[in-house]
Amino acid sequence: MKVKVLIPGVLRGVVDGAASLEVDVPPPATLGSTLDVLADRYPGLDRRLRDERAGLRRYVNFYVNGEECRRLEGAGTLLPEGAEVQILPSVAGG
Repeated sequence: MKVKVLIPGVLRGVVDGAASLEVDVPPPATLGSTLDVLADRYPGLDRRLRDERAGLRRYVNFYVNGEECRRLEGAGTLLPEGAEVQILPSVAGG
């Protein structure tokens, strides 16, 4: 099943400059399985998105079709065919 992943500018360097990626994910597709597919292709991206236990990094927000995944099922959020996943690292400063 096809999933579109939107890559923020700050992470495009680890995905060869791509602003978005089309990912083939075996059903049942979840946010976690989508990240697994991305990890195989771009290991440097995975380290920025998930911790050593494959948990979602606290300061990275993931939106599935416009809904924040932590309000859904986190990495277990099921993705429909053609889902759009947006990755937004938090920005902090003072």
